[in-house]
Amino acid sequence: MQLLPCWYVISFSFLNDIILKVILPHLNRPLVEAMEQNAEKVPTASKGLLQSEELYQYILDTSVYPREPEFLKELRHVTASHPRARMATSPDAGQLMAMLLKLVNAKKTIELGVFTGYSLLLTALTIPEDGKITAIDVNRETFEIGLPVIKKAGVADKIDFIESEALPVLDQLLQNHENEGSFDFAFVDADKINYWNYHERLMKLLKVGGLVVYDNTLRRGSVVMPEALVPEQRKQDRELAIEFNKLIAADPRIQISHASLGDGIAICRRLY
Repeated sequence: MQLLPCWYVISFSFLNDIILKVILPHLNRPLVEAMEQNAEKVPTASKGLLQSEELYQYILDTSVYPREPEFLKELRHVTASHPRARMATSPDAGQLMAMLLKLVNAKKTIELGVFTGYSLLLTALTIPEDGKITAIDVNRETFEIGLPVIKKAGVADKIDFIESEALPVLDQLLQNHENEGSFDFAFVDADKINYWNYHERLMKLLKVGGLVVYDNTLRRGSVVMPEALVPEQRKQDRELAIEFNKLIAADPRIQISHASLGDGIAICRRLY
């Protein structure tokens, strides 16, 4: 998960000033009015807390890294050399997940999308000794990158790794009615096109009061960018995120909180 680089919003603001103060006075009035309306939709500098990479680094250095368990730190460093290292759970989001796991006294959890296992190891370190995690990913090779660290941490026996697409496994779990309402916590960082399909199934597998956390729900801030400014390779993920966010916002079965950590996480608590 990644934060939206601050240069995006700075460049948008600078470009707006050039258009409004230099170019617009020389154009005809209808065109000016149309461009002014469009300019209002362009994101300006954030008014939230995280206005800069320096502030984000400050949070990591003061609150996250000093409390990050050594095994998680080791796995993060191992993952950093991977070509797709950005897919890993951000450590600040992981810190919040660890708190959520403790708050719900999670013992039985499920994870869709594992990558090298940062969030998986975090969960295994947080839940009780007799806790269990069902971990599902289509790629065992990336899981095995982090497996030596997981074994070194002494928590590998808590993990049931299944190399598969997630939907067939979820459907198989639901065939056994004893699994319904039996999970305390779920973390989803898998193929975005199936997020709602996962949500529907997790609403049956999670107990009432259980939590599910969805990763990458803000897509580097592209969910609020004008479509014309979104790189072509990100447009589909942007649309999927927008649609999913609308669906969970309207879902009466859950209490929801959207946190702007990492690439955005949606925290959903099952109400009934």
